[in-house]
Amino acid sequence: MPAVGDDAAVQPRSEWRRGWRVVVAALLGAGFGPGLYQNLSSLFTPGLEREFGWSRGDISTAAGLALIGVLIAPFVGRVADRVGVRPVIVASSAVLVAAYLLLASVGGAIWHYQACIVLLVLAVPGTSSLVYGKMIALRFREHRGTALAIATSGLAVMTIVAAPALGWVIQSWGWRRGFVALALASAAALPVILLVIRASSSVVQPTIVDDGTPPVIVAGMTAAQARRDPRFWRIVVGAMLVNLATTGLVTQIVPLGLEMGLDSTEASVLLTAFGASAIAGRLLIGALIDRYRPQPAAAAFALVSALAFIGLAWGSSNVGIALALVFLAGLMNGAENDLLPFLAARLFGLRAFGEIYGSAMPLTLVGTAIGIIGFGRLHDLFGNYDAALIAGAVALLGAGGCFLSLRDRSLPADPVNLG
Repeated sequence: MPAVGDDAAVQPRSEWRRGWRVVVAALLGAGFGPGLYQNLSSLFTPGLEREFGWSRGDISTAAGLALIGVLIAPFVGRVADRVGVRPVIVASSAVLVAAYLLLASVGGAIWHYQACIVLLVLAVPGTSSLVYGKMIALRFREHRGTALAIATSGLAVMTIVAAPALGWVIQSWGWRRGFVALALASAAALPVILLVIRASSSVVQPTIVDDGTPPVIVAGMTAAQARRDPRFWRIVVGAMLVNLATTGLVTQIVPLGLEMGLDSTEASVLLTAFGASAIAGRLLIGALIDRYRPQPAAAAFALVSALAFIGLAWGSSNVGIALALVFLAGLMNGAENDLLPFLAARLFGLRAFGEIYGSAMPLTLVGTAIGIIGFGRLHDLFGNYDAALIAGAVALLGAGGCFLSLRDRSLPADPVNLG
């Protein structure tokens, strides 16, 4: 019975044959998960402003504070480790659909909107790499980075596809119908996801994997051991800083484009550029970390994105330049979504991957909350996005330093002896 830590006992030629279903399921789960609303939320901002008189700071603060809902992530990770992913996926999808339908009927009280976003955020862990990352890591070694890159690119692909379609729905029928459209899309995706995951694809014990292939022991740290490792906290801080910058940008990207002098159609296309950069960032970083150490690659991506943030603060009404800058600014957003599960598996093993990832998720999303709130509030304070963009550039440079400082060490031996 082979042991599996960072290096799964899997032949490269068989990796895609045994793992493609999980990659497809993860791609769909990420693409139709609550992250899609996060990326497209700026399409709803003008309608909410007009109907309720809320400021951009009010809207971003409500959404940012709602991220406390992701505090359930460690619990969700433990359930996924011990019970399996299918119940988690089904429950999370049901919560997500309910949240969209409630948002479609939101009233004029800001707390109503905030409560709906809290409910939406509760679906985040069960539609993320917390659920799908371990399944992928167990099936891939030589191509783990690429497999994770393809899987996590689902959100970026859907951002590109859905941005113009959702913009058309909102423009034609209003923002409430936009939320209904998101609910219908998420509901339709669930049976497809369940279809492509084999019924036996679940983790039934914290140290043994039984997915229809020969059983393997899962080596690695416990969640408590990982949390005592300084590298865990460096990864967390790095991801926090990336989220602060890139999420703050994407949630204000349409209003930013309008203030740069673009028309509404051109400003909406900036979302497409951001989505394209997220795909490019994932695939490029995935290919690199399959061949080289991930730490220098992560630092280089952070530097490129930081320079693009500075370029956006400089400003340009030329749509081509704006699209290029947004593309470069979003590269680290794409890379981070691949790096976090990859580094968690590489540095801490797979034994308690779900709980370890779940422990990191609420902390990294503190950066998301700060970015969402901060970009809106800094705009209200200064009347433009320059200060927010400079703060984002500094955060990205700090993230690069965190990732560059990580060192590889041997994993502790698995204490379980099955004889």
